[in-house]
Amino acid sequence: MKFTASKLQDKLMEIRSNKVFELTVIAIIIISALTIGASTYDMNPSWVKLVQLLDIGITIFFLIEILIRMAAEKKFVNFFKSGWNVFDFLIVTVSLIPIEDSEMVLLARLIRIFRVLRLVSVIPELRVLINSLLIAIPRMGYVLVLMFIIFYIYAAMGSFLFEKINPVLWGDISISMLTLFRVSTFEDWTDVMYETMDIYAWSWIYYLTFIFLTTFVFMNMMIGIILDVMQSEHEKVSRETGEGEAGEVHWIKEHTSAIETRMERMERLLEQVASNQKKP
Repeated sequence: MKFTASKLQDKLMEIRSNKVFELTVIAIIIISALTIGASTYDMNPSWVKLVQLLDIGITIFFLIEILIRMAAEKKFVNFFKSGWNVFDFLIVTVSLIPIEDSEMVLLARLIRIFRVLRLVSVIPELRVLINSLLIAIPRMGYVLVLMFIIFYIYAAMGSFLFEKINPVLWGDISISMLTLFRVSTFEDWTDVMYETMDIYAWSWIYYLTFIFLTTFVFMNMMIGIILDVMQSEHEKVSRETGEGEAGEVHWIKEHTSAIETRMERMERLLEQVASNQKKP
């Protein structure tokens, strides 16, 4: 019986790691996204029925797929050690809630929209991007704090200097910060600048220094943080899979350390043999 169960598990592992199976899952997720989009249009009853049947079929497929992945694990608990697996499990489980004649029809439909996010858990490259973003957020927090300080200082200056020119844009510090956000996104910022330059010809210095600090300096700092984290995550994945330069370097280090350990053992053995031969 154990032999049969082991063979079945090996077969499920082959199915799970099969490229055709992965591509099929991706295709079904895309079809699921299209059915969700189609359900937002006004359709005749026959098409509505077809979309409902497709939704039922997709839900059954996702259920079978998640069961295959769970059964393919050597230990059942290992499946839930991955955050992406837990995410997939929750999405599939919630999708089983019947959306017809239910008090939570809207919630069930909203949850089914998140099935599109399963593309992230299925495609490794997207997982790396999301993991990099989540790891980069705490580092970006310090840049955002510094950016807020710059916004606050410039907003206070703008409110003091330009309030009489246009109270709608510079009436108080909160409105001034919204105006500066408009300037930093280059949304008709020249109109704001030319309006103040009619009274204060030097006010262009105020805008250009603000744009230089926020748009160029701080945004590039954020991009640099994200790129650094992404590179680290790619190297981590390469080490785990043994692919790429990082994987090759990791393999060389492991085997070099193993060879060094063996050489040390051989040296100790040779020393013991030599000391035994010296003894009378």
